[in-house]
Amino acid sequence: MDRIRNDAIRQKFGVAPIADKMREARLRWYGHVLRGKEDSVRKIGLELEVAGKRPRGRPKQRWSDTLHKDMKVAGVHPDQAQDRERWRRNTRRADPATMRDKR
Repeated sequence: MDRIRNDAIRQKFGVAPIADKMREARLRWYGHVLRGKEDSVRKIGLELEVAGKRPRGRPKQRWSDTLHKDMKVAGVHPDQAQDRERWRRNTRRADPATMRDKR
């Protein structure tokens, strides 16, 4: 039996790679948080700085680091999140099926 690569299956059925879908979900959540009230727990938690020293070695990947990379790939800026429709249009690129979704 021949093996078929996942990439070939995804391409055949028009399904985006999981990394792209995860990026889309993170940016969707980040836009939701940015549009929230200034005193919301989510927004306070997003900007929270933890006191203390970091351990030796390579710094751990932080949520904010991942978000900055995602925004760079998508070509969006946090200021654009206030315009919900524009944010969705610019961040939803992973799957052709999401382009049909009118949620």
